[in-house]
Amino acid sequence: MGILIMIGQVLLGLSLLIVLHELGHFLAARAFGIKVEKFYLFFDAWGVKLFKFNHKGVEYGIGWLPLGGYVKIAGMVDESMDTEQLKEEPKPWEFRSKPAWQRLIVMLGGIIVNVIVGVFVFWMLTFSYGVTDYDNTKLTDGVVPGIVGKAVGIEAGDRIIKVNGVVPQNFQQDVLNTDVLFGGATLTLERNGAMVDLQMPADMGNMVAEHKRNEFVQPRIRITSVAQIVPDNPAAKMNFQVGDSIVSVNQQAVQFQDQVSSILTSQSNKPVEIGVIRDGQPLTLTGTVSNEGTIGVGYDMSKINLPIVTYKYGFLEAFPLGASKAFGVITDNIKGFGKIFSGDLKADKALSGPVGIATMFGTEVDWARFWSLVGLISMALAFMNLLPIPALDGGHVVFLLIEMIQGKPLSDTFLERAQMVGFFILVALMIFVFGNDIFKLVQ
Repeated sequence: MGILIMIGQVLLGLSLLIVLHELGHFLAARAFGIKVEKFYLFFDAWGVKLFKFNHKGVEYGIGWLPLGGYVKIAGMVDESMDTEQLKEEPKPWEFRSKPAWQRLIVMLGGIIVNVIVGVFVFWMLTFSYGVTDYDNTKLTDGVVPGIVGKAVGIEAGDRIIKVNGVVPQNFQQDVLNTDVLFGGATLTLERNGAMVDLQMPADMGNMVAEHKRNEFVQPRIRITSVAQIVPDNPAAKMNFQVGDSIVSVNQQAVQFQDQVSSILTSQSNKPVEIGVIRDGQPLTLTGTVSNEGTIGVGYDMSKINLPIVTYKYGFLEAFPLGASKAFGVITDNIKGFGKIFSGDLKADKALSGPVGIATMFGTEVDWARFWSLVGLISMALAFMNLLPIPALDGGHVVFLLIEMIQGKPLSDTFLERAQMVGFFILVALMIFVFGNDIFKLVQ
């Protein structure tokens, strides 16, 4: 059932964005009196259609190949590669008959709509939910590093005092941002009363892409009382009870959850002594740690005392913050591609396709997460479509700008060949991201 929910969410989100993107082209073309022949969600490759109907001279439908969508605009060299129409004399309602500036707006229509949708989604999310974060200045117990954090030299209990010389107020926004996670930033840490400057490696983004951002650092959490005991696990056999508080493991005093996890991981399949406080009295429980290095207890998360702050914003107040989040997606993409071209970030680590996107939606319906991902993907689509690759909107934009500069259009033959080159580039890119997604999933 969870897989079906995940697939349903990804299809709903992508279908919505594809339709809105193509609607941008459609409305711009109709505004300038350009005839639109088809409007399709997904591709009807080799003429195979799941559904279609005609309305006012336009064929609307759903194709079988869920790799995007398209509008077929009369008199335009596009993915349909319908060159027969171009052999005839231009008609007044055709794309090629219109001034270059009008054609430019038509080509930018989808990108403009994606940007509007992205900004609107982040605006409404900011207005509805506000912004929730940890106050980094009040994380007195510091942080605990994950796989990435340990690899770059962060230790449990370190307090992050500065990022590139600036005091980070909010943990998620100022510490777990792309300036840090892509590598190259300098962190000033307080470690055992001394200040330590730690340079993040330039290729750190590869580790983050492989292990995810949660494996950099997280706030350090103190041990709270046991709230859950997993049946048929070591804790149940050791006679743990709800309300027990762990104070030592193998006679080592512990205060934090990561200390317990670290010791148990090193003791997998070995005997263990765990000191607890039960009803105010000390007690020692003995047993054997599982293969996974766990005993099967869950802590009472309601008693965790972390400095959580929530900022609420009015309707108009939320707009600049939502817009900033939306355009931050584009700047993050630019930084990411810059890292790829510089060699600091590997493409197979950074790029994800539909399978990778689906895993981001998850197997449960969470509407805040769903709309956050829709907003993020909408801005990412705007960025990707603006890339100067023939067959993408950005390629058409480049050709139109050249036409406007030189005062005459590029030849139909050149445009047809460029479209074919762009098509093969996109097919190769799709094969790469699909294969990469599957490889990551198998790993």
